[in-house]
Formats: sequence, structure tokens, C-alpha cells
Amino acid sequence: MQKFSAYVVRKEDEEVVGELTDLQLEDLGEGDVLIQVEYSSLNYKDMLAFQPHGGVIRNYPLIPGIDLAGTVVSSTVPDFQPGDQVLSTGYGLGVRHDGGLAQYAKLPAEWVLKLPAGLSTKDAMIYGTAGLTAGLSVNALLQAGMQPTDQVLVTGATGGVGSIATKILANLGYQNLTALVRKPQQVQVAQGLGATTVLDAATLKVGRPLKHQTFDYVLDTVGGDVTAALLAMLKSDGAMSVCGNVGGNELQTSVLPFILRGVSLLGVDSVAQPLSQKAAIWQKLATQWRVADQLVVDEVTLTGVKDVLQKLQAGQHLGRTIVKIS
Repeated sequence: MQKFSAYVVRKEDEEVVGELTDLQLEDLGEGDVLIQVEYSSLNYKDMLAFQPHGGVIRNYPLIPGIDLAGTVVSSTVPDFQPGDQVLSTGYGLGVRHDGGLAQYAKLPAEWVLKLPAGLSTKDAMIYGTAGLTAGLSVNALLQAGMQPTDQVLVTGATGGVGSIATKILANLGYQNLTALVRKPQQVQVAQGLGATTVLDAATLKVGRPLKHQTFDYVLDTVGGDVTAALLAMLKSDGAMSVCGNVGGNELQTSVLPFILRGVSLLGVDSVAQPLSQKAAIWQKLATQWRVADQLVVDEVTLTGVKDVLQKLQAGQHLGRTIVKIS
């Protein structure tokens, strides 16, 4: 019986406990494709998976980790062969199906993508769910009409999604790119990513439904009051994409920005996107939107996962953290 290391989350009374343990391949859930995981990554959602009321994991015990990249060991479907390098994000990974924080994973074939040419397993996890979400958000705003000369703001600009989105937009030549940050130490990071202006989130106030028209487009990763405040600052016919809720689930707004300025609010879901749409974004992340080597990235092993999750919970995390598995 082949043993391997995995992070396993269990619920004991009202507490959630995560620990490294040894498992056997037979312990993994059902799936068509057995993958030797080389890298995973850590996201805000992974932090929630370790919380008693995080609302991520439904059934315990479970291997968390909503991202993974590695090499196919075996497959019961012809689309994948041993030696193929693959990635997976979203769907039920690390939520209702054993995830990426383990040396092996067994997944349904419809959750698995072959790596685009030129993208390594490490590159794929530097992006991870955060990169896919950033790409989908940028794509949504481009389809809404965003141009490099427009006034564009990215919220949470030094976090996982925000940092990748900021760098992509900077590389695409966006000349009026504002980064929204909360802490002084984030200013230099945002400037390094290519923001031309940095705005303190403390200056945003929820109040009047219509404020001075300031931004053509907003890529929002935060939600809550930040979303509400910026909706009131969108220019006529502008648009805002929304992909996160770290700032809260409630949205205190009115219909006035929509009916008097014709703005659009664009929801972005990276979890249940059709595989073909995910593949299109991954192709861009491997080519014209490639920024994997230009980001703020830390690398840890499975033993360093808890420390990173604590930083995520405390709001002290910058950029991306990848987990080297094998």
C-alpha cells in the first residue's frame, strides 16, 4: 500500500482541526484521473475551510486545497494519459471532494485541464484560482468596453486576485490605473505592480447613492461597503466586476447608479465556469496576459500552510503563496 502525505481537516466538537497525516491512495475520493500533485496554492477560501463556520467544507474529514497542478499517474478516460501535466481549480475541489494539499489527488475528468504550452505546474499555481478569477474579471470588463485610456480602479490590489489583475492591466498599457489599498506597507507593492495612483480605502464612504463620477471601470475583489461606495463613483455607462466578499456579503446601494448613469454590475464566478471558458482564460494567462514571473510570490511546503492561513485571516497576506508538494 503506497502512503503519501496530506493535510486533512476534521471537525471535533465545534472546532475544526487541520493536521498533516499519512494516507493511502485508497483513502482518496472517487475520480477518473489520479494526479501526483506538484504544487497547490493558498487562497482566502482555503483559510475559510479551516474555520468552524467558514461555510466552505460541508463534510469531514476532507483534504482542503481548491487548486492543484501536477502530473497524471493513471487515468480511466482516453483524454488523459500518464505523464500529462494538468491543473484543476474550483468545482468541488477542496470543498466537497479531496483537494490539492496532498501529494496525490483523484479527480473527475471534467474538472481537469491540460497545462497550456509554456506554462509549468509552478506557474499554474502562482496563478491558481486567484489568477483565473483575475483573468475572468479583466475579460468581463474588456467585453464591457474597457480601454487603456480609461480611468480604472482595482480593489484589494495587493491581494491574490487584485495583484494579478493589476499587473495584467499594467502590462496591457492601462495609463490611469488606480490601486485601492488599506495599509501603508501596501502602497509600494501596488506601485511595483504598475498602479499609477494609490488610493486609501479609508477615504471611501458609503452614503449618497450618486457621487462625483471618477472611474470608468472598477475591478472589485472586496465586496461589501467598498462595492457600494465605488458604484456611486462610476462614470456614466461604466461597469464594475465583482468577484469577492472579504468586505462583506451585504450591498447597500440603490437603483440610481443603474437608471441615471446606466452603469453595469458584472458578477464573476470562477468556481463553476464551463471548462472551455476556463481553458480560454488559462491560454491567455500563458501567453498575452502572462505575468507569473512578475508577481509577489512566496513558496512554502505543507508544513508552512498554517502560518500562511493565519496571515490570510489577519489580513496581513500580500500577493500569492504557492505550496510545493512534491
